[in-house]
Amino acid sequence: MGLFDRIRRVVSANLNDLVAKAEDPEKMLEQAILEMQEDLVQLRQGVAQAIAAQKRTEKQYNDAQNEINKWQRNAQLALQKGDENLARQALERKKTFTESGTALKASLEQQTAQVDNLKRNLIQLESKISEAKTKKEMLKARITAAKAQEQLEGMVRGMNTSSAMAAFERMEEKVLMQEARAQSAAELAGSDLEHQFAALESSSDVDDELAALKASLAPAPTPPALPAQESTTNTQPPNTSKSNNEVVDAELESLRKQLDQM
Repeated sequence: MGLFDRIRRVVSANLNDLVAKAEDPEKMLEQAILEMQEDLVQLRQGVAQAIAAQKRTEKQYNDAQNEINKWQRNAQLALQKGDENLARQALERKKTFTESGTALKASLEQQTAQVDNLKRNLIQLESKISEAKTKKEMLKARITAAKAQEQLEGMVRGMNTSSAMAAFERMEEKVLMQEARAQSAAELAGSDLEHQFAALESSSDVDDELAALKASLAPAPTPPALPAQESTTNTQPPNTSKSNNEVVDAELESLRKQLDQM
C-alpha cells in the first residue's frame, strides 16, 4: 500500500468521524423529510408535464382521426359525383393523416404508460413521506427520552452519594441518642416514683412496729381492790412505779429520735 493511499484513508476516516459526531439525529430527520418533499414537488411537476403532453398528443390523435374520417367522406363524395381524380386526392390526404394518426397513437400509448408509471411513483413517494413523518416523530420522542435518561444518569453520577449517606447516618445516630435520652429520663422518673412508694411502705412498717411497741410497753390493767389487810402487805411502793415510767419514757424518746433520723 502506497503512502498516498494510507494518507487518503486516514483523512477519509477522520472526516467520517467528524461528520458522524456533527450529525444531529433530529436535524438530520428534518432535513431528510425536506429533501423528500422537494423530490415530491419535482415529481408532481413531472407528472403534470407528462399529463399535459399526453393530453396534447391525444388531441392531435383525435384531430387526425377526424381528418381521416373527413377525407374518407370526401373520397366517397367525389366517386359518387364521378370525379375519380378528386377522389384519389382525397384518399391521398386520408393516407397522410392515417400515417400521422398511427404515429400519434404509438406516442399516445407510450405517454399513457409513462404517466401511469409516474402516478404510481408519486403515490409511493407520498406514502413514503407520510411513513417517514410518522417515524420521525417516533424517533424524535426516542431521542428526547434518551437525552433525558443521559442527563439523569449524569446528574446521578455527579451526586456525592457518600457524603449524603454519611449525613443520613449522622442524623440517624442523633435520633437514636435522643431516643435513648428520652428512655433514660422515663426510666429515672419511674425509679423515683418507685422509691417514693417504697419510702411510704417503709414508714408504714415503722409506724406499725411503733404501735406494736407502744402496745407491749403499755401498763397492765389495774387489778381489783383487795381487803385492807392484804392491800397494805402487797402494794408496791410509789417510788418503784414512778421509776418504771421514767425508763419507758426515756426509751420511747430514744426511739422517736431514731425515727426522726431515718
